[in-house]
Amino acid sequence: MTDPKLLRRLVGTLQDARRDGNAESLAAAFLLGATVIALVWANSPWSQTYSDFWHTPASVSIGDMSLTLDLMHWVNDGLMTLFFFVVGLDVKREFTTGELTDRRRAMAPIIAALAGLALPAALFLLVNPSGEAASAWGVVISTDTAFLLGALALIGPACGARLRVFLLTLAVADDIGALAVIAVVYTDDLRLGWLAVAGVGLLAIMWLRRQGAWRGVGYAVVAVVTWVATYESGVHPTLAGVMIALILPVYAPRRSEVERAAELTRAFRQSPNPEYARSARLGIDRAVSVNERLMRLYEPYTAFVIVPLFALANAGVTLTGDTLRAAATSPLTWGVIVGLVLGKFVGIAGASLLLAKLKPGSLAPGLRPTWIAGGATLSGIGFTISLFIVDLALGDGLLADEARVGVLAASVIATLLGWAIFAADRRLNPESDKLGARLLRPLDFRRDHVRGGIGAPLTLVEYGDFECPFCSKATGSIRQVRTHFGDDLRYVFRHLPLEEHHPFARYAAQAAEAAAVQGKFWEMHDTLFLHHDALAPDDIREYAARLELDLDRFDEDMRTERFAVRVDDDQIDAASSDIGGTPTFFLGIGDSVPVRHRGHYDAATLIARLEEIRAADLSDH
Repeated sequence: MTDPKLLRRLVGTLQDARRDGNAESLAAAFLLGATVIALVWANSPWSQTYSDFWHTPASVSIGDMSLTLDLMHWVNDGLMTLFFFVVGLDVKREFTTGELTDRRRAMAPIIAALAGLALPAALFLLVNPSGEAASAWGVVISTDTAFLLGALALIGPACGARLRVFLLTLAVADDIGALAVIAVVYTDDLRLGWLAVAGVGLLAIMWLRRQGAWRGVGYAVVAVVTWVATYESGVHPTLAGVMIALILPVYAPRRSEVERAAELTRAFRQSPNPEYARSARLGIDRAVSVNERLMRLYEPYTAFVIVPLFALANAGVTLTGDTLRAAATSPLTWGVIVGLVLGKFVGIAGASLLLAKLKPGSLAPGLRPTWIAGGATLSGIGFTISLFIVDLALGDGLLADEARVGVLAASVIATLLGWAIFAADRRLNPESDKLGARLLRPLDFRRDHVRGGIGAPLTLVEYGDFECPFCSKATGSIRQVRTHFGDDLRYVFRHLPLEEHHPFARYAAQAAEAAAVQGKFWEMHDTLFLHHDALAPDDIREYAARLELDLDRFDEDMRTERFAVRVDDDQIDAASSDIGGTPTFFLGIGDSVPVRHRGHYDAATLIARLEEIRAADLSDH
């Protein structure tokens, strides 16, 4: 039995790693470790115990009803349901509050993902046009998100935040495609009676949602019944996890529930006792959507326990001389390698670069062609879902082993090629040509907040944090610079909330954007900097009232985090430019790309530097 204390320590470690930005690398390390253990075990003198262990039958019985599976299929059909449930939660969240809410931002990675699904399958079928092997074309369509992001963290560009967002959005779209293929292609022998019971279970979860149920226990009971019915219906039971996740509600914390939670917490602080402790805990839970709570609860277990267990159960290919010789000449093995390595690379990179050529501006700023090529190559790591589909399409036997060898080989090749591409990019773009030397995102006067004439010859761009005392002091310098240059200067403000140091900075940035839609960005900007040491939500709402904003609209915008993506964009641009502190300034003239200002940012220094830039431009003409 697994030690619960060990699990809690592992979960705590992953949560710490998430806060430190190392979660993907750590999860990938666990997955890689489990894969190595499986291969060593399956090729050791005790190899027979590997097969015997994972084919040990285990039963669950209630009265006259029983369900018997071997341990491998309890992992693949049972525990992996939780993995796909988390995938479904992530997909639902991205469509509701994440990257996929803005269809313009998501267009490029979605198109790239579609090409990365279709071309690998076509290449696989070109190599395996018929026979039993042809049914395994689904093996090559999916990217392993954990390995992809882990490899990117280890071998990708140092300032690759924008590439990471692109690949993460692509991976979500990729998961949707893979799940659809599993549902449509790898489901047979339907039993309609059980399928109807599963449908009733899904309807019951929808009813619970409409009734405003927020505790996970009620959903869990119905979910177990739905899983059993789905399994008995002939549909792969992991799809029950996906469907349930897509039904569960996602919403921003409601103001009334947040205030209620604060009241309960205050009561507990004033009179600590078990009853108040329970009420405060339930009040806080109720303020957060079921989706968010379950995502946070189960994601560490899937990353640290379930996916590594899956690898341990499925990656143990016996690599004998006969197996390797068979794989080396097997169209199935080569179809998997060609599909994952070549198909993903050409499909994703080709579609992305073609779209950029046909529709300029469709790719986010800072996405170099070499970075896209490297990310497309790493997308050929199709480990978890690829091995999952091997089991669905081919079962157990020689063909399945050949396909698994292909998946393992493709993952190694894709990683090495990705490393080579990123290494070549670092040589082609030496340190002196870092992205941070120039403004990454071009000025966009439909998007940017500008003070001064849009056509002014001189440009001053600031990345700032409303809670940063240095930014607050810099407002005086900027005021003097604007007075000095008058109509010859346009000042642009972009967000860089340093959340690890300033807990209310991100909230303040969203408040400024909420004021902007009511035509009062600069009034809120000045107010927030004037009160940089008092930016709690209640303080900011008071400032909104003083500015005579429509408070109902302001509250709704803040509750739904309507402008979170806008703030994220600025943060990602800053991270991609290696901007680690605030305030950071960029200076420019005319239509030239503003360059980063390094050094003091007092009024005299900024004025002198802008005058130098203007003088240099006049001498050039």
